[in-house]
Amino acid sequence: MLNKPVLVESLIVFVIVLFVHAVVWDRYSWCAVALAVQAFYAQFKWDRLLQLGGAVFQFRTAANSGLLPASMVIPLLGIAMKERCKSAGIVYFERFGIVVASTGMLVALFLSVIAVGITKPVPTNTCILTGVAGSIIIYTMKHSLTVSEVIEVLEVLLIFVYLSMILLYLLPRCFTPGEALLVLGGISFVLNQLIKRSLNVIEGRGDPIDFFLLVAVVGVVLLGLFFTVLFIFMDSGTWISSMFFHMMTAVLGLGVIMPWLYRLIQRNPLFWLLQFLFQTQTRVYLLAYWTFLAASACGIVFYQNAKRSSESKKHQASTVTRKYFHFIVVATYVPGLIYDRQLLYVAAVLCLAVFIYLEYIRYFRIKPFGQTLRHLLSLFLDERDSGPLILTHIYLLLGMSLPVWLFPRSCAPKGTLSGAGALVPYSGVLAVGVGDTIASVFGSTMGEIKWPGTKKTFEGTMTAIFAQIIAVALILIFDSSVNLNSSYARILASVSLVSLLEAYTTQIDNLLLPLYLQIMFMA
Repeated sequence: MLNKPVLVESLIVFVIVLFVHAVVWDRYSWCAVALAVQAFYAQFKWDRLLQLGGAVFQFRTAANSGLLPASMVIPLLGIAMKERCKSAGIVYFERFGIVVASTGMLVALFLSVIAVGITKPVPTNTCILTGVAGSIIIYTMKHSLTVSEVIEVLEVLLIFVYLSMILLYLLPRCFTPGEALLVLGGISFVLNQLIKRSLNVIEGRGDPIDFFLLVAVVGVVLLGLFFTVLFIFMDSGTWISSMFFHMMTAVLGLGVIMPWLYRLIQRNPLFWLLQFLFQTQTRVYLLAYWTFLAASACGIVFYQNAKRSSESKKHQASTVTRKYFHFIVVATYVPGLIYDRQLLYVAAVLCLAVFIYLEYIRYFRIKPFGQTLRHLLSLFLDERDSGPLILTHIYLLLGMSLPVWLFPRSCAPKGTLSGAGALVPYSGVLAVGVGDTIASVFGSTMGEIKWPGTKKTFEGTMTAIFAQIIAVALILIFDSSVNLNSSYARILASVSLVSLLEAYTTQIDNLLLPLYLQIMFMA
């Protein structure tokens, strides 16, 4: 029997796909539509496998597979980037956008083929659709990509296959298939880009902050893989193991990651970072302000845990309490977006590395803070944290940061896009910081009319749309670089579609919603 919320979610994704291609319909549009149709059918095969326990790995059980919404993110992002850079006349990044779109399509198609291959009996119709979609995509790639670009796409696919086998085995119940596609696909692409740029490094070429992001992401992932393998043979909770953990972190950081970054930026990474952070007085003020907000967030964690100790051991943080952190993140990102986006870019990378490092300490029970972190963070767990890792706070940071990191600066005159594209860096703030927060708070406290088949309310969704429109008006007032050029109808349509997607999706909305809003703003 078909799941009605999944059907509505799929319909919203199809509307977004057509929305993106409404302006320019070309051969990549046919590929995107073909991929969406076959992902829709393959999604139900994944859902059936998850219900029967027939999937190869253990996935998060409190959600559907999410294959369709996840499959379209990377291809649509690449297509939107291609069109933006083509209109700006930047050929290199236009080709890069085509590579991103092709890679996303091939990785999504691979995940669909897995579902079809392990489904018994073999679903004939889905096999035919997958074959047709694959033929269209491969035919288009053959006539669009150079040999070196085809090799790059295949490299990413190979990295994705190996990462999937390793991480999905080591981290059961942490992802749905769709979330695994987004997270592991993104890591695979970053790793391939870092290898490619390390082998072809040219002095003075490339922005150091871009290299900083690549090295930081790959560094923390490799660090986690190293300690996961190591602690198979050691008890990670002892003092000796904890001392070894901290010592090896320093060795890998100073002996591998720092020299790697030095090769890419051709200067001492620590000196460059310190000079960058304290370059202007505005940056010093922003850093002081962000430090205050970080201390406030820690204060909320300690206060809520003290409240749990005095009331009940089974006390869990409410939805409203968890949304306090969304308000703090909005207060963090908005000044950075207005006054210094480069500083926000680097600070978000540093924060991501710290969050993942602290999660390693909690997961491996590294002394002296591992057990304390387990106790403090257990208060804020929800049904999405069903695996051994706690990822919701990391997804929140990613959702706010990805629009900043993925903003096509080289294709934007004077650092900003025109029309709705000017709001691209604010996609995380609008979708997660404002929309998702307001929908949850108002929906859980005052909502009465529920959307069919979901726990989300009509009042929450409408309030979220209204709040995001107000937020756009405030951005226009306070950020002089934003010029919408009367594209208000497009902004309203984008915000409304993403808010409806929030109401029906069971995937990690902190990760999915900002990316879709960014895609529609860029299109």
